Amino acid sequence: MYIRRSARRRKDGSEVVYVQLCHNEWDASRGRSVTKVLHNLGREDQLDPDAVERLIGSLRRLLSPERQLAEAGAAEALVWQSSARYGGAWTLDGLWRQLGIDQTLRALLKGRRLDASAERVLFALVANRALEPMSKHAAATRWVGSQAAVPGLEGTSDDACYRAMDRLVEVEGALAEQVYSSVANLLNLETDLILFDTTSTYFELDEPDVAVDGDGETQAGLRSHGNSKDHRGDLPQVVVGLAVTREGIPIRCWVWPGNTADAALIRQAKDDLRAWQLSRVVWVGDRGFASAENRRYLQRAGGHYILGEKLRSHSPEAQAALSRQGRYRQVAGNLRVKEVALDDTSDRFVICHNPEQADRDQAIRGRLVAQLSERISGSDALSATRRTELRGELRTKPGLHRFLRVTKGGRLRVDQTAVAAEAKLDGKFLLRTSDPSLTPEDVALGYKQLAEVEAGWRDMKHTLDLRPIYHRLEDRIRVHVTLCWLALLLIRIAETATGDMWRNLRDELDALHLGTFASPTATVTRRTETTPEQQRILAALDVAEPPAFSDITLARDAAA
Repeated sequence: MYIRRSARRRKDGSEVVYVQLCHNEWDASRGRSVTKVLHNLGREDQLDPDAVERLIGSLRRLLSPERQLAEAGAAEALVWQSSARYGGAWTLDGLWRQLGIDQTLRALLKGRRLDASAERVLFALVANRALEPMSKHAAATRWVGSQAAVPGLEGTSDDACYRAMDRLVEVEGALAEQVYSSVANLLNLETDLILFDTTSTYFELDEPDVAVDGDGETQAGLRSHGNSKDHRGDLPQVVVGLAVTREGIPIRCWVWPGNTADAALIRQAKDDLRAWQLSRVVWVGDRGFASAENRRYLQRAGGHYILGEKLRSHSPEAQAALSRQGRYRQVAGNLRVKEVALDDTSDRFVICHNPEQADRDQAIRGRLVAQLSERISGSDALSATRRTELRGELRTKPGLHRFLRVTKGGRLRVDQTAVAAEAKLDGKFLLRTSDPSLTPEDVALGYKQLAEVEAGWRDMKHTLDLRPIYHRLEDRIRVHVTLCWLALLLIRIAETATGDMWRNLRDELDALHLGTFASPTATVTRRTETTPEQQRILAALDVAEPPAFSDITLARDAAA
């Protein structure tokens, strides 16, 4: 393809030059090459130089980046200007798109008064949680674009972040359902076991929220004082619930007021997941959810449960189960189980025994008894008042106080009966299930998978910085938790596919940078070369490598 100039002489003797875009074609019948005109550009003296320059620029974009730079004469004069971490955000964006979260969010937010970048802004906030957690202000003003390159988003602002967050809370339920469907298809999830647990997280403020109901009565708001699992009872908190599959994939999260008791929360979780049309489901929860009302509720519509039972509750069922004789069966190297059937209930009880944990329990109890003996040694010589004071001091130490006995004469002794009773529980935990089809081994191993939820909490609180929360508005508190859940979902999928821990993946991927270089004739954005380990990670996640060049702007194109 080439430009041909052809001249014509007019009657007055002047010459007019026409410019044509041509290329040669082989004419087999003539046995020679024939010129074919593709386009007449017009008279040479009437051509618009700017239009020609724009056409050249458009055609240049069809070249490879290397050819563009070579054509512009800019390759050897490029000077480094800046760089940003790129690999982590690129990889998370690949997983985000595999799950269809980008399309789901665009569809859910369609028709709302949001700019077109809302989905990209929300992704940037999720990626920031997974890669380098910081406040929304810092993520918007310092992280996006400067410290990290986010695909499809050059920069954002506080207002854009908060607008997107305010809309996300309205569609969180629908988003969770559609995301779960995508995750289930992508990973072929087994949905017969749903693990559920709660935790609390606190706020850096002294006063809790106060709400006013329709009758004008004040009541506790979302941020309330409650039983803090973070040992920060001095600060207001919220309760967060998490539902996880047996593979450790978090499928839904919830936020409740900080003074909400655990007992009824699993019922709301079951209601919220009812519309998802899951197959047969067995709910797994710890001892805090084992009330009779919860057990009845979880059995509705053919559901079942595996719940921990309090060994020291002195309930007739627990005592009867523990008193039954029977042989243990080995399940794993550190776990033995035996099933116990009681006449007055349809539930099945499984006693689990961990010999290694039994040794640890015995050692801990030995240390506690030794400490107690030392504390009360010589107390017989004390006055009655001083012994009462010592008893009060020991009451504040539950580990010691449960082995303390007070004689009729007010003397302090080690309760050997309590020590012997405690020894019978070493290494044991008691489970109950309503499912008649599960073997005792399935029940025990299913319950042990609650560790997946505990791992989720650890990552939510430490890797993703769920706490402390600085938001004030209730909706933004809920969205903050939702963003952490989405980040946890992405990193769990990455860990599942690669078999490696997220912190190792993150450190390796963040070494892939996007650099900006400039010369008098061009500005170029190019990534660093991928390492073999980065290539392995991307291949395992089925995420394509980022293009070598992300942007090339020639000076003459920018001027045009």
